[in-house]
Amino acid sequence: MKPLVLLDVDGVLNPTGHPTPDFRRYQCTVDGHAYTVHLNPRHGPRLMELALRTGAELVWATTWEEHANEWIAPRLGLPSLPVVALGRDRGSEHGEMFKTRYVADHVGRRPFVWFDDQVYQEDDDYLRAHQGLTDFLLVHVPAARGLTSEHLARASEWLTLTGFSQGF
Repeated sequence: MKPLVLLDVDGVLNPTGHPTPDFRRYQCTVDGHAYTVHLNPRHGPRLMELALRTGAELVWATTWEEHANEWIAPRLGLPSLPVVALGRDRGSEHGEMFKTRYVADHVGRRPFVWFDDQVYQEDDDYLRAHQGLTDFLLVHVPAARGLTSEHLARASEWLTLTGFSQGF
């Protein structure tokens, strides 16, 4: 089974803190609302490299949903990616964030790495207990700084050491 690399946008690719000079500022309009996003164009090639080197498939796991393919992917040099369909916030059972149930439905039994600024122990617990999933790595990305080389290296190491990248 090909592993997945799930990507959030806000807080991960679009940090909430003061962006460093390697980020570019963009204005976009989604469903009539104007947004300012700061994106690092190096993230796209580095994510593609991670996917190619490990045999993983990149997937959006963001409230931007399909808008990430319209506004984020082209500015990072990414192709159109599959999207985890998010429904309404159904609350939580044990403190997990609302996206966690939708991510679990999307991944099925496939191994995955999930980059998000809102994943915590409660999300890990939910996935292990309620979905029976064990082959995943949640990478908490501090929202103020966003995705770093260390986060990418951690994902690469996990995918490689666990053997999910073999045979691709």
